[in-house]
Amino acid sequence: MKLRERKLVRLVLERTHQLEEANRALQRLSYLDGLTGIANRRRFEEVLDIEWRRARRVGVPLSLIMIDIDYFKAYNDAYGHQRGDDCLKQVAATLSNSIQRAGDLVARYGGEEFAVILPEIDANNAAEMAEMLRERVESLEIPHESLSGDCVLTISVGVATIYPQKDLSTISLLSAADQALYRAKFEGRNQVLISDSFHLSNRTDFKFEL
Repeated sequence: MKLRERKLVRLVLERTHQLEEANRALQRLSYLDGLTGIANRRRFEEVLDIEWRRARRVGVPLSLIMIDIDYFKAYNDAYGHQRGDDCLKQVAATLSNSIQRAGDLVARYGGEEFAVILPEIDANNAAEMAEMLRERVESLEIPHESLSGDCVLTISVGVATIYPQKDLSTISLLSAADQALYRAKFEGRNQVLISDSFHLSNRTDFKFEL
């Protein structure tokens, strides 16, 4: 092969490698939420499906934490959308930095709602992790004085754990966690509930009105 041909081949290989790297970078970006920088719903759904099938094959539990920022609409109305975006970024960073295992995933599920996938974590450990997340968000002490008194931003959390079976699906897990989240909000907010009605944090000093 002539020198000129070798240079041409090398150039083609370099350009191909650069194109592959660019495509991988674009794919990574397509999995990230544009505002918070954590995984987006598309990535969440993909990972949930992967972990569901793996848990079913291996016979291990799969836990899901659903999180919603309490009274976020009121926060946006009181402080403006820029402060609202900053709040979402702070909460997302706190959640992401609090989850240490490589196989776990923190994602923005939509709006002010977040989700955490916890492979091979049972209900008790998932509930403890959920309470830790609730405490860390509250400890940010983000002012939320639009409703009553000197309040800080809080989250409500629903937790569900399932051993995947043939007659179940990821929808079963999502529905269970979402129902627990709904109950947590309905029963006073700023607390963690798991799908079997177990209370981990039933706070009596909650400051907001329903």
